[in-house]
Amino acid sequence: MAVKIRLRRMGAKKSPYYRIVVADSRYPRDGRFIEEIGTYNPLTNPSSVNIDQEKAVKWLKNGAQPTDTVKSLLKKNGILDAFEAAKKNA
Repeated sequence: MAVKIRLRRMGAKKSPYYRIVVADSRYPRDGRFIEEIGTYNPLTNPSSVNIDQEKAVKWLKNGAQPTDTVKSLLKKNGILDAFEAAKKNA
């Protein structure tokens, strides 16, 4: 089972709002998911990102692969740095 950390689109037409979820890569973008770990709103200025760091690091340790967009969001929030530090300490 290939697990991905990706965006799930919510909100009305022309006003997107995203949830950051952990999902099996075989399921559709807005379909079934395993766990929700955060939110992303690109319409606010600056865009608002809320990610549960503990859950994100746990899933990264378990081998979940973030998509390119989610990877950049994780990097901006310092979660990838926390994951690298946890990986070196283990």
